[in-house]
Amino acid sequence: MSAVPRFDIDPASFWDDPYPDYARLRKEAPVAYVPQLGAVLLTRRDDVFHWEKEIAVFSSDQPGGLMTRLMGQNMMRKDGAEHMAERKVYVQAISPKAVAEVWAARFLAICDRLLDGLPATGSADLVQEFALPYAGECLREMLGLETATAADLDAWSQAMMDGIANYTGDPTVEARCNAATAAIDKAIDEMLPIVRRKPTYSLLSVMAESAMPEAQVRANIKLSISGGQNEPRKAIAGSIWALLTHPRQLADVQAGRANWRQALEEFLRWLSPIAMSPRRIAQPVEIHGVELEPETRAFLMFGAANHDERHFEKPDTFDIDRNTTKAVSFGAGPHFCAGAWASRAMIADVALPTVFRRLQGLRVTSPPKIGGWAFRGLLDLPAAWDSVLPATTR
Repeated sequence: MSAVPRFDIDPASFWDDPYPDYARLRKEAPVAYVPQLGAVLLTRRDDVFHWEKEIAVFSSDQPGGLMTRLMGQNMMRKDGAEHMAERKVYVQAISPKAVAEVWAARFLAICDRLLDGLPATGSADLVQEFALPYAGECLREMLGLETATAADLDAWSQAMMDGIANYTGDPTVEARCNAATAAIDKAIDEMLPIVRRKPTYSLLSVMAESAMPEAQVRANIKLSISGGQNEPRKAIAGSIWALLTHPRQLADVQAGRANWRQALEEFLRWLSPIAMSPRRIAQPVEIHGVELEPETRAFLMFGAANHDERHFEKPDTFDIDRNTTKAVSFGAGPHFCAGAWASRAMIADVALPTVFRRLQGLRVTSPPKIGGWAFRGLLDLPAAWDSVLPATTR
């Protein structure tokens, strides 16, 4: 480690706003050891994009890693043929074809039902009253965990996200994560016999019907809950907030001069909900003159990469006209997010156009709270509206 530059952070400030530290790291030490996180951080876009695909060096297989220890060795923590074998089964349930033919209509029905439940004129925290239950209900449908609620999924997701980012070793955080994974196993136990008798399109059913061992089915369901609830919830609320606070850009989308997917992709670049992916250095490597030894813990910092000045002019600015093709919001290479198509459909194709069509006079009533560095996003979204158009209005 002596050859690796050291970069100290204040953990509280980093959680509140990591972007100033990211800018310094990209400029001064693009490969640096951060002792407060116990890891080497890569913060430039090209480095993250390149090395995430080099699985022989930056390995996802982390036997002692927090995710593996707390949630089981899911497909995200495997490389090569073993990873691809599980991924091929998994994506059958949420492929672009499955999203278009099965899930899109269900997403819209859930969205309309939740908006129907809002008062005709009123105010609410749209994280709690819309983004959380919408993400949770959509995920519950895709998972096939019918005995769980959206609130269950959100609580489990947050507990696991906190657990796998618990690099300071807080025992209370770990205990909450263990309680969440036990509750997920119970929900799986309740549904496995049902989907085995009567298969469905759900992830649980598709994996259970395959040759995938049950331990891997459970680990991959936990993986799906951890990211599949957390990321969409934050992206839904965050995209609504970004558009409301950039009215010209919202007007461009509503007038057809831009589209909802542009808005979502720019938000994911600007305030990446999944902002980091851990790796294990599997063999010696030199990057920017820095030597990394085997078994070094490394973090690929997607949030920092998506603000790299080398690729994004004025990266701290939200701009839906920006070319986001160089963004790494869903990762890169073999570990590109398997749920990307479902997330885009949930948010850009359904949630955003439906919310802005039906909630007339929608506005932010006070600034939201934002936090996190490994998983970042809005903690609330105080908003008000003048009326709710019926679902039949198109």
